[in-house]
Parts: sequence; structure tokens; C-alpha cells
Amino acid sequence: MVSEQLNRGLRNVYLDRTESSFIDGEQGILLYRGYNIHDLAAQSSFEEVCYLLIHGNLPTQEELGAFDKRLRRQRAIAPEVVETIRLNQKAHPMDVLRTGVSSLATHDPDTDDMSKEANVRKSERLTAQVATVVAAHERIRKGKEPVAPREELSHAANFLYMLTGAEPSAEAVACMDLDFILHAEHGANASAFAGRVTASTEADMHSAIVSAIATLKGPLHGGAAEAVMKMVLEIGTPDKAKEYVEARQPRIMGFGHRVYKAEDPRARHMREKSRELSARVGKPEWYQILQAVEEAMSRYKRHGIHVNVDFYAGSVYYLLGIPEDLFVPIFAIGRVPGWCTEILEQYDNNMLIRPLLRYTGPMDLEYVPMGQRQG
Repeated sequence: MVSEQLNRGLRNVYLDRTESSFIDGEQGILLYRGYNIHDLAAQSSFEEVCYLLIHGNLPTQEELGAFDKRLRRQRAIAPEVVETIRLNQKAHPMDVLRTGVSSLATHDPDTDDMSKEANVRKSERLTAQVATVVAAHERIRKGKEPVAPREELSHAANFLYMLTGAEPSAEAVACMDLDFILHAEHGANASAFAGRVTASTEADMHSAIVSAIATLKGPLHGGAAEAVMKMVLEIGTPDKAKEYVEARQPRIMGFGHRVYKAEDPRARHMREKSRELSARVGKPEWYQILQAVEEAMSRYKRHGIHVNVDFYAGSVYYLLGIPEDLFVPIFAIGRVPGWCTEILEQYDNNMLIRPLLRYTGPMDLEYVPMGQRQG
């Protein structure tokens, strides 16, 4: 018997079981495969987190070395993919990324192989190659040639290197690596759910990732970091933050979360990076504005409205010299291993995802032939 309960937006509906991540929104807890995000943020690397998510356990030194070597060797993208990027260079970076991943599928040796082993290989390649697509587009749209990836650099360092052609600072690499870790996985969020829906039809891994990318582009999902930085630039100075908030409260970008009613556990790490980086580059005003906004919004904490991870992430990207329209693609780079993990889970215990809609329109209307209809 079909339940008549209506859960708009599938709110509080359990889709399936998962071992990928655990979220306690009331307590502000996030675990990746049982490991606390605070421990991973403080002690791990993005490569290790990728292995944990895709393969299901923390690696040994030997396993991590072999995995990292595979990622580094698979960063390069086919010339045809670069040409696709070149042909679409004037489009938004998220549109280019979506198209780029579709193009990657046509050059992947495992595209049509739906075995578990092949899908794991595709997960690793996508994790390695998505950063190359984003960086190549950024170079091409500025009239420059793409920078070839370097195998001796970490994932975060190589991405920053491919963006500029210059060796990134250790601090910049640490910021980007942390950001990738914090964004790597987050349960059945909108983009992961979209990927699962596509995978449930037994479509290939690349198709499912394209669905996830398309969903992440929406401003209600992936666009908060870009919107927050635009807000900071509009405010201009810390003393204007309170007035700005009072004119728009409580709908301030970077506050509130569909799941968290306590502070997003990832936010504290980006808050600290924003503070450190602002001081280091001699632009403390950006962090000070964010602090002033957070203080002006403090009255809403009792209503469960706290800062989320994107509130401080945008300032970190901005201070690293990254264009605002790359903020969401950077989110995507970090999220690829999480998406792939969700999709692998869907394949492992698949059932076509097909919810119902409650019809509320008219019933049994009489069909009127065209000649008898009144204008």
C-alpha cells in the first residue's frame, strides 16, 4: 500500500542505507566512513580521504602510495577534450566542466564496462581529471595555453599550478587541500542524489557525474561561496556589516543549512584559514567583515541558523586570487570522490529511484474538439 504522507523535497525521507558518511545535524557532527571530519581535516590529506571514500578504508602507506601514483598518472586529458573546452571557452566554467566530463567519457577505456572494478577505475580517473578540465578552461578563456599537469605535485598543488603556471606556496596548497577534504562527501545532498538517480537507471559513471555537476550549479546548492564573497565586496568595510544584515536578515548567504541546526562542523576549519590567510596577505578587512556579519547574525543561532562551510570558503578562494566563477567548480573538484562513492553504492545494491507525485489537478474533464472550443 502506498503511503499518503507528503514529504516535499523528500525532506526527512531515507532513500537507502549508506556507509559513506554520517551527519548529525542537531549536534553538528560529520563522519566520513566513521572518521570525524575534524580528525581528517587536521591530520589527513585529500588523497588519503579519496582512498578512504572510494575504497572504504584508510590505506596503508603502500596502498596510499600506489593510489596516489595512479591519480598523478591519470591527470592528463585527451587533446580532443581540450579542443572541446576551447570551442566552449566563453561559457560559464560549470557548463564547460559538465561538457568536459561528457567528453572525458568518450575517451575513457572503461566507459561501457559496468563491472565494480571498472567503475572504481573510472572513479579514480574522474577524481584526477576534473581538476585538469577546470584549470584548462581557466587558462584557455584568458587566451593562454593549458598548463600540463606535473606528477611530482600533490592534487591540490597541481591544481593551483595548472591554474597559473607558477609553483604555489605551501600555505596556498594547505588551504586548497583542506578545502577539498571538507567538501569531499556530504550524504544525499542534491547533487549526490541526482547522481544516484542517474546511476539507478544503470547509466554509466560519467553520465551520473554529469548529472551531479549540473545539479551543483544551482545557486541553492553550490553557489553560496560565490554569493558570500559578492556580499563581502558589497559591504566593503566591517562597520557597514550590521546595517547590511539588518536590511536583509535573516536571509544572508552562507547561513543556515538543510541538515545542520548546529554550526556546520566544517565551518571552523575554513574560518581559521580565512583568518590566517587574510593576515598573511595583508587584507584582514575581508575576514573582519565576515566576523562582523557573523556577529550581526548571532541572534538567529537559537533558531538553528549558523554559518556553513561556504561562508568562509569564498574568502579563502578570493585571497588565493581565484576568480569568483571558479568557486563552484572548485567545490566540484573536491566533491568528485564523494559523488563516485555514492554512485558506487547505488550500483552495488541498485533499485530504480522512482518517487511519486501527488496529483492535485482536475479529474475526468471532457475533451472538447478543436472546432468547438471557445476562445
